[in-house]
Amino acid sequence: MPPKYAQLVQALQRRIEAGSYPPGSLLPSEHQLIQEFGVSRPTVVAALRVLREQGWIESQQGKGRFVRGRPAMTAVEPNRPGQAYLTNPETSTSGELVEAGAVALPNRVAALLDAQPKSKAFLRRRLVVRDGEPSELVSLWLPLELSEGTDLTSGEPLPQGIRQHLQSRKGVRFDHIVEQITARMPTAQEAKQLGMPKNVPLLAVFGAVRDASGRPLVVVEVLLPADRHELEDAYPVT
Repeated sequence: MPPKYAQLVQALQRRIEAGSYPPGSLLPSEHQLIQEFGVSRPTVVAALRVLREQGWIESQQGKGRFVRGRPAMTAVEPNRPGQAYLTNPETSTSGELVEAGAVALPNRVAALLDAQPKSKAFLRRRLVVRDGEPSELVSLWLPLELSEGTDLTSGEPLPQGIRQHLQSRKGVRFDHIVEQITARMPTAQEAKQLGMPKNVPLLAVFGAVRDASGRPLVVVEVLLPADRHELEDAYPVT
């Protein structure tokens, strides 16, 4: 199942689309939502933050939160977990560092980095926790020389996004991401870390970051339990 805050986001979006909460109307208060949906205040706060960031509602100081309606497509933030992890500070999500150091590259990641299979690269892997439950396993792979002189070995969450950190420390410039999405069954360790049944598949999102010349810089891998996540994107019809 999706995290509780995500379920609340979907429930409120459905009510807005159905006209139960028409544009311009005042959204129920945090206390009312807590009482009606039987969830905690942090869950309500997280759901309202998502709705505000996506343009469904707006906050007015001293008045409350007002419904704007379904946002225009340009206001919808595409659900691209690879890009989000590269851009957002690690401190914006709860979690723990489960691995950091030089490791042998898996074949798929080696191909995305234009490296030899089983050659060494730097890995930073973090288990992200949302609403008190394991949500996704995020791995950042990069050449050893690019990791030197950075804080990627730190056990503390980074106060800035990976993109900003590598730009400030190493002077590299991210230009574009090539994203691949596959599905597979989890390993025993992945199932344990994510607290999921072994018979539920994973969605594996690979984002290969390249500079303007096409040189691979970083690969981010996001493992998502398929029963808790769905991927959504919005784009113009050409």
